[in-house]
Amino acid sequence: MENFRKVRTSEEEMPLPFADLPPDVVEMKVKEGSKIRNLMNFAMAQMELKGRRQIVFSGCGRAVTKTITCVEIMKRKLGGLHQVTKVRYKTVLEVWENQDPPPDGPAQNLTVHKNVPSICILLSRDPLDPNQTGYQPPEPRHEAGEDTSGSSTKGLKRPLPPPCEELLPKKLQVQVSDSPRGSGTTAGQLD
Repeated sequence: MENFRKVRTSEEEMPLPFADLPPDVVEMKVKEGSKIRNLMNFAMAQMELKGRRQIVFSGCGRAVTKTITCVEIMKRKLGGLHQVTKVRYKTVLEVWENQDPPPDGPAQNLTVHKNVPSICILLSRDPLDPNQTGYQPPEPRHEAGEDTSGSSTKGLKRPLPPPCEELLPKKLQVQVSDSPRGSGTTAGQLD
């Protein structure tokens, strides 16, 4: 493959794996090079300003983790969103062109069919069927008096004890040598 370079990549178009979606549902197609800030600005505008009830995030290959990150950000910012996740495989076609074609013939192309993992996540303000595979209910809302700053102690097993006074030295003895051989010493105390 050292004499070949990739000239084109195309994804197989597949319908969304969710039943009963409105025809105008927004699909956020996340790519490997997509900027999360740009994706989130557009998606949040659709849900908050335009009043959309549902939105779909989809990505394949290396974009799967970025797709999940976008969904988690949106769930945290908006709250109360129902989620259905579908995982599948998608076929990606890569066309590679030979850089050193034979002198008496045309350039040779190589077409590679790859099956890559793909994810589609539906977020909805409206309740979804909890019995379908991949359903996640909304996160519970925080009450008015609860701490929502993110400084939760959820993962801690127990708080750290305060330091014991007996273990801390009250005075420190320091010896300083006057000569390189150490014949004369001076003792000093530091508090």
